[in-house]
Amino acid sequence: MIEPLLLTTARVSTFDDDRALTGASGFLFERDTQLFLVTSRHVVIDKPSNHFPNRIELELHTDADNLTRSTTLSVLLYRDGKSVWRQGRDAAGEIDVAVIELDRSALPGSVVLRCFTPEHLPSSLEAVEVGSSLLIVGFPLGFHDTLHHLPVVRQAVIASSFGMRFQGQGYFLTDGRTHRGTSGAPVVMRNTDGDAALPWTLLGVHSMRIDMRGRDLQLDESLGLNCAWYADILLTLTAPDAPDHLSDDEVARTAADANLGTDTI
Repeated sequence: MIEPLLLTTARVSTFDDDRALTGASGFLFERDTQLFLVTSRHVVIDKPSNHFPNRIELELHTDADNLTRSTTLSVLLYRDGKSVWRQGRDAAGEIDVAVIELDRSALPGSVVLRCFTPEHLPSSLEAVEVGSSLLIVGFPLGFHDTLHHLPVVRQAVIASSFGMRFQGQGYFLTDGRTHRGTSGAPVVMRNTDGDAALPWTLLGVHSMRIDMRGRDLQLDESLGLNCAWYADILLTLTAPDAPDHLSDDEVARTAADANLGTDTI
């Protein structure tokens, strides 16, 4: 039996028309009848790295009994001059999370999906303790089971007070080994009291590694810390009244303001 957790996460490839750009991670989130892909905002737009894809591709399974069978879903990031992703901000600034609603009619009838839902979000921030064991499910450096099209998991722990926004930002810290390509991965904690079919609590969306600008590259090792944006932002981004696009001007402002897609703080 394949663990359902591994089927929540898809490999995301970004493109400028047919030119391949980067690889990342994303996961599926279902709310009522709507299906969303969740990933990091800097996967779909990031000015500091001059990253401006116009479409992404997702790899999805098409046979529950034979995971070697898959299909590629191409999703345009702009429609009629407007972006298709939803993103958020709060008093502290931009939040490095993006959601894209997927058209169910574009999916093959045999597609195999496992989705997080609002019921998988933590009921209380204070209920999660520092040092709690986590998994980060994704595609580090694009590495994965290429035969069965499955992600890998990395172990991590909560490295800051989960009930207190780190440095006033909308994220918490994790201590775990991560790499490029993991951006957009779900950060989860085991929960045997919840959904028996998917017994995990969705705590956050992995964004990037955190390092110190003044670190001596010869004497000091990397911190090994990462930031994960609180997953409760998904309730806002998937709400029925959430804006479903950004105008060209708003996209330009977002790109001008963005300074997230880096590995340094």
